[in-house]
Formats: sequence, structure tokens, C-alpha cells
Amino acid sequence: MSGRQIHLAAHFPGVNNTTVWADPHSRSQIDFASFEHLARTAERGAFDFFFLAEGLRLREHKGRIHDLDVVGRPESLTVLSALAAVTERLGLAGTVNATFNEPYELARRLSTLDHLSEGRAGWNVVTTSDAFTGENFRRGGYLDHADRYERAEEFVRLSRALWDSWAADDPPEGRFVRQGAIGTVRHAGRHFTVEGRFTLPRSPQRHPVIIQAGDSEEGREFAASTADVIFSRHGTLSDGKAFYDDVKRRLARHGRRPDELKIMPAATFALGDTDEEAAQNAAEIRRRQVGPQTAIAFLEQVWGRDLSDCDPDGPLPDVEPGEGVTQGRVPIGDRAAVAAKWRALAEEKHLSIRELVIEVTGRQTFVGTPDSVARQIQGHVEAGAADGFILVPHLTPGGLDDFVDRVVPLLQERGVFRGEYTGTTLREHLGLGGPR
Repeated sequence: MSGRQIHLAAHFPGVNNTTVWADPHSRSQIDFASFEHLARTAERGAFDFFFLAEGLRLREHKGRIHDLDVVGRPESLTVLSALAAVTERLGLAGTVNATFNEPYELARRLSTLDHLSEGRAGWNVVTTSDAFTGENFRRGGYLDHADRYERAEEFVRLSRALWDSWAADDPPEGRFVRQGAIGTVRHAGRHFTVEGRFTLPRSPQRHPVIIQAGDSEEGREFAASTADVIFSRHGTLSDGKAFYDDVKRRLARHGRRPDELKIMPAATFALGDTDEEAAQNAAEIRRRQVGPQTAIAFLEQVWGRDLSDCDPDGPLPDVEPGEGVTQGRVPIGDRAAVAAKWRALAEEKHLSIRELVIEVTGRQTFVGTPDSVARQIQGHVEAGAADGFILVPHLTPGGLDDFVDRVVPLLQERGVFRGEYTGTTLREHLGLGGPR
């Protein structure tokens, strides 16, 4: 059996309530051994890349550091540079903010990673407009929300100009440069003015792979014009197909083919020797991810007020939403509408607060025996709901082990996933060819 080739990546978990901290197999979020274990497992499974998220400020809830979240995370590109020394083929992608960095400096760091890893670097371009995050930076919350993608587009365009400013064949053997081989980049835009020469020659894949995760209208258009990969949140079959079709349709007006952009939703999984055991495992994982304190914290995020007196195993409070008690998360938007939707669902299914939060904050994307999960993944890709998935295990760092040992061989037997790496760069793994 064979079909469309599936792309897989591994996300190092930790943000939100993904990781089951109380599990005895849960380990450090800072110790390099944790990053190394997950990366080596992903490479053993011939995954396309290892993916690190990043936040520029610790989240706060009701004026205090949110102690149910990760409160320590090393800088992504530093970790990935270290992983380049203990992996050989696995792509290494990190989230780095385009709002609070500068193109020349970041382009240099990314190019360095691409050289150290011999062409395996990827950059997840994110933006931030809130003043809360900006307080950690000299310029503060200076950027209006409407301008953030404009800055990101200019940032990426300038970075690519810097990466391409050396002649393609210089320096020969990495030593001496021909006179005139290093061009001067002159850029004068709304957000950046740069005139200078880049310090590094072209990397083995010329440009690091560009990843994007925004889901707004601006985010989708930015991805269609600029990105190589989308880290999507649309993991269900119906939502995935709608998102996939929408974004792929946008590519033509930017002179791009559908295969030049890979759409890879975040995905979780729960395995068992039988489908019933897998369902039980999935339910237990969700209950452990959404403990009583986490349930109340999620409710407070939506309701925008202190609800610490509520019983997590009791009904929703009979109060209207307030102004907000959480900083550092994506804003809820229309609190009243979301609260009304939650209330209707709770009444329909007779759910407690905790049961409701478990219901609405996501489930395991793929649940079943290894064979069932392999068929589900193939089905999503064959149906045009995704080009592959970025797997987010619920344990650090061993949560990917069972998937690689039990599901990957079945995908390989079905002829839809590589048995071994055939290329050396991340672009080759993703089937992207050279950059635009």
C-alpha cells in the first residue's frame, strides 16, 4: 500500500497544560538531556524536524506568575545549536519573535544554526503586539496590532536579502573570498533601514525553512505569501480540510504552487493495545492535564474575573464576564460570546466546570491501537486535511517513544512515510526544493 507521503515533526511540550507534570516519567524542561532525548527519538523515527516554542515573558494570572505553566525555558536557538552536535539529519526549528528582534542580528543567528547543522535550520516566525510582553524591551508595546504582520513580512524579506547577499560559490572551500563576492544590502522600509554586508556565506540550504502559525486573515495571507510550513491548530478532519483548502487556494496569487507550502497541524495521540484501552488512556491523560486548579484558571481566563470560590466539580457560576485577569496569553476576544457558548454546552451535556474545560480545550487528535492511529493519520493526509502533523506528546521527554516504536513502522509498511532519510537538509526532508 502507498499514498501521499506524510510529514512528521516533534514538538517539545511544555506550554499551557500539555505536559502531565505529576507523572513519574515527567522530567526537566531545562536540562539538556530532556531536549536531547526527544530529539534523538524523533531522528530515530526519521521525522522531518524537532520544534521548540518560545515565550518572551512569563504568563501571569490574577497578578501573579502562573505556576501551572512552564516557568523556565532556555532560549531556543541556543538549545537547537547544541542539538546540532548530537543529531545528524533531523531538522531543528525554533520560534523567534519578529516584533522584538532585529533582522540583521536574527538572520545571523539563524544562518549560524544552519551552518552548524549543515542545512537543518527552521524559523517559526511569530509576532507580538501586546504591551505586557513589550515591557521586557526598550521600545515596550510600541507596535499596533494591525502593523505586526507588515513588520514580519518586511523582516523576512530583509533576512532573505541578507542570506542571499553572498555569491553562491563563495568562499571556495570556506577560506578566502573573491573580491566583490559579498554584496551590500541596502534596505529602507517602514520598519527597518539597513545598509551593510552580511557576515556569513550562503548556508547549505540557502535559507532556513520559514514556519508560520497565525490563523487570522492576516496570518493566513502572510503564510501564503511567505511561509514554507504552517503550524496549524486545525487538527480535526472537517476543520483541517477547510483550513487546508483556504490557504492552498491563496498560493496562486503569490505565484506559488500548492506543494510549496506544507500544512502541519499540531496533533496529540493516545495509544493502547485495544481501542478501548486507548480511549481509557486518552480520558485519563485529559483528566490529569486539567486538574481542579487548571479548570478554574481556564474558566477565569474566559470569564475575566476571579472565580477561586467556585467548585471545579460544580456548575458554572451565574455571573457575567469581566475585564480580564490573565496576561501573556492570546486574548479571548468576545468574552460574552465564548462564555455563552460554554454555558450552552455545559447545560446540554450536564457538565461540571472541570468536565466542561476538558471538553472544550481539546482532546487527543489520534486515539487507538498503533494500527488504528496509523490509518487515521494516513486518512487525514489522503483526504487533504493536512500534509502531515507536528506531534505534541503529553510527557517530557519520553512521550514520543511509543509512537516512534509502534506507529512509525506501520506508516513505513504502508509506504506513506520514509524508512530512512534520503536528503541532508530540512528543505529536502519537506520536499520543498530551493527557496523562492
